[in-house]
Amino acid sequence: MNSWKKLSSILTTAALLFGCLGTAAADPATTAGTGTTMTPVSGKHITILHTNDTHAHVVANDKEMGLAKLAGIIDQYRAANPNTLLLDDGDTVHGTTFATLVNGESIVKVINKLRYDAMVPGNHEFNYGWKHLVELSKEIQFPVLSANIKQTDGTRLFQPYTIKEVDGVKIGIIGLTTPETAYKTNPKNVEGIQFTDPAAEAKAAVDEIRSKVDVVVALGHLGQDASSKDTSLKVVKEVPGIDIFIDGHSHTVLEKGLVGDHGTLIASAGEYTKYLGVVDLWVDGGKVIQKQAKLIDSTQAADVQPNAEIAALIASIQKEQEPILKEVVAQTSVDLEGAREKVRAGETNLGDLLTDAMRDVSGADVALTNGGGIRASIKAGTVTKGDIITVLPFGNQIVTLKVKGSDLQAALENGAASYPEPSGGFPQVSGISFKIDTSAAKGNRVHSILIGGKALDPEATYTLATNDFTAVGGDQYTMFAKYPQAGMFGSLDEALIRYIQKAGSTSLQVQAAGRIQEAKADGKTSVPATQAVPSAPATTPAPLQEIPQSDSTSAAKPAPVKSTPAKSQTSKPQQASATAQAANSHVYVVKSGDTLYDISRKHGTTWQQLQQLNKLKNPHRIYPGQKLDLPA
Repeated sequence: MNSWKKLSSILTTAALLFGCLGTAAADPATTAGTGTTMTPVSGKHITILHTNDTHAHVVANDKEMGLAKLAGIIDQYRAANPNTLLLDDGDTVHGTTFATLVNGESIVKVINKLRYDAMVPGNHEFNYGWKHLVELSKEIQFPVLSANIKQTDGTRLFQPYTIKEVDGVKIGIIGLTTPETAYKTNPKNVEGIQFTDPAAEAKAAVDEIRSKVDVVVALGHLGQDASSKDTSLKVVKEVPGIDIFIDGHSHTVLEKGLVGDHGTLIASAGEYTKYLGVVDLWVDGGKVIQKQAKLIDSTQAADVQPNAEIAALIASIQKEQEPILKEVVAQTSVDLEGAREKVRAGETNLGDLLTDAMRDVSGADVALTNGGGIRASIKAGTVTKGDIITVLPFGNQIVTLKVKGSDLQAALENGAASYPEPSGGFPQVSGISFKIDTSAAKGNRVHSILIGGKALDPEATYTLATNDFTAVGGDQYTMFAKYPQAGMFGSLDEALIRYIQKAGSTSLQVQAAGRIQEAKADGKTSVPATQAVPSAPATTPAPLQEIPQSDSTSAAKPAPVKSTPAKSQTSKPQQASATAQAANSHVYVVKSGDTLYDISRKHGTTWQQLQQLNKLKNPHRIYPGQKLDLPA
């Protein structure tokens, strides 16, 4: 009794500090997230806590609370109401390197400690392949449910439902997985299984258990996207008898839930541990007499301490992963350029390599990723997993979209709008080449667009591989947001590792391929001249590099191509320029790797004087072979 009083006191204090959390958990008379009171409800009070689309975001980051913090909140709810269930709605074991380094096993360890009561696999659970998911499910210490995943012989991959008894109340929980999984993971990951109609399977399950239970909960990774055929809204419309539908997949934030057809309460908790979902219901005489939903966010839970055991477990797993991060995954014979000021203002060889990898894994016509997503360079030599993750730290996924040519052109215009000034949205591309006229107005700068050596057709449909950030309009690529995902192909870091291994060290290019050039639309030479790196030897072409297009003219300078320090063997062709340099002591011919600052120091002047003397609009953009006047 004393322990109970102490816990009640703690919860009351917490309620005063952050609103609805403690009060709602301890007091059924509190409405969802408002703090106002209702008429007291009779019957047994059941609390269902739920998460969805956490995507392995286990560590706190800004509004993302992380799993240790969620565990602290869950602890308080369980202390306030022992009649509490914890459910997960999928997309849990994949998404960040914490998970992908060990194929989801780390997440299984953490969610086991959280003591979930059931989960449903989402489409991302299949990113390791369905057979590996089955193996993971054997390590998960609670039921993994899905009524609509079947093998080709018709047998289910997982049990369709489970029945939990809580204080004498029987609760049936039915799992449903989006049929979009068939194309929202790599198709090879789901060979040999099929995803049947979730509404039909839900109806069959409800008919089977409705007379055996007091409460029916659908745990459905379906979502509410308008582009989706099978949604939570469709299921509750077609299937009576579901009391609560815990939703996921569309990352929808339902602050107080949504009442659908047949009075079903739909609840969804957003994404990435930004929220913990809470459903309170009261059951009397075998019937649900009241139900309500709310969300707890980081502001409301500001004073809740993370669960120390979960925090220690996460830290220990991170420590264990350090040797994995040191694992050698590839070799590179050249520096791969990913410096912030370069990938955001021009094409680089690392940008080319990454987008080639995206196109290779997806089979897309075109690949595009935002330069701002590339966070570091890779030095020539040994490449570790940690190096790759430093370059691509966000865990972004590769998705494909079927887009019109006119929207591809609009995307390139968006990416080139700030050029030559750096912008996170600057496009690194594969399968496509184009030119930028910096003298033209923004929105009308891009021209000479070629896809597969042919002019872009504004009315044609192309398959685009991009990342899941730009696919939903990130970095102002809003023209992509209207398109449903046509496929999903794993994370950027995984694809890059596989592609470097496949391509081999000697095929990596010292310079970017010249897919993006700066040239006036009328074909005249563009000014200012911009950086380019000498072409790599013809004997070592990079895989998937575009063949120089026939419409390229000498007037077009390889504009956004950013230089990386050339290796000794590639610097030899530059030696011929020394003769010309000696013939005129007041002219310097730029070598690969030069900067205006370096040149000014060698010749006893300042970079500002060189910029003014040579009328350079951008002092950062000089290219090998360019002649610079020196002060007399």
